[in-house]
Amino acid sequence: MKWVYVLAGIALFIKMLVMPNPVAEWEEISIVESIVEDAGVFNVVSGIIFRNRLYDTIFEVVVFTIAVLGVKFLLSNETPTEVVYQFSDRPSMILARLGATIAAIVSIELSIRGHLSPGGGFAAGVAGGTAIGLIAITSSSQWMEAIYKKWNAATWEKVSVLIFIALAVVTLSGWELPHGELGTLVSGGMIPILNILVALKVALGSWAIILLFIRYRGLL
Repeated sequence: MKWVYVLAGIALFIKMLVMPNPVAEWEEISIVESIVEDAGVFNVVSGIIFRNRLYDTIFEVVVFTIAVLGVKFLLSNETPTEVVYQFSDRPSMILARLGATIAAIVSIELSIRGHLSPGGGFAAGVAGGTAIGLIAITSSSQWMEAIYKKWNAATWEKVSVLIFIALAVVTLSGWELPHGELGTLVSGGMIPILNILVALKVALGSWAIILLFIRYRGLL
């Protein structure tokens, strides 16, 4: 059978040399301008993530949810540690909390205005998770868990996922909110809402993972 593969390879090589590749004929268009027009947002990346490939984005959110559940499952049989490694010197604590404040402000900015400028839900969620992590390494772990339970963060995380999937399915079915005026805060239809939901999901999921690693590993 080897000679069959050899002949097939030679034939394919001759084909590539002799026969030219077909070239599609269409009018030259700007893909970026087309996406901006279709999505109604200046941030083309957000337009692609939350419109052109929204089907993929749904499963990206689901994968992150599964990752949070996986951490809980893998650490569930371990014994909580009694030693937690944190910053204890005053300068490091001040710098960490200053960084947390900046990261939190950036997270809010990216989630609200991510459809107008570079940013978006995932970046906003990472910034929010960073802020929570910086607070965690300078504060009492018991206090962090108490705040987490007081505000029902685990419930809000699950609710944000369910609402995101529901709105995404509605969008995929062909129903969209009015795009509004391009470049304004209230524009892009469903995209700003999806941005905020993803940011909320990623930040709260990161919070849950951080608490688990502090409880069972003593560090982040």
